[in-house]
Amino acid sequence: MNFKQLEYFAAAAEEGSISGASRVLHVAQPPISRQLALLEDELGVTLFLRNNKGVELTEAGRRLYEHSRQMFQSLRAMADSVR
Repeated sequence: MNFKQLEYFAAAAEEGSISGASRVLHVAQPPISRQLALLEDELGVTLFLRNNKGVELTEAGRRLYEHSRQMFQSLRAMADSVR
């Protein structure tokens, strides 16, 4: 798991779609999809339920999202503290 995968994951969760994450992050959709698949493979869980309207977090996805949100908040606080 790496920071970029978590950034892509959080954006897809917040936007409710991979295409929405693509627009927000200014990254093509295929690399985001690929990194999310690698993240799911590494963790051994399904993070999203995919449907024709976008994506919805699974229980594992909700847990990862909460942890990643806390991590991003901590990173922002760390940067603010250093500045």
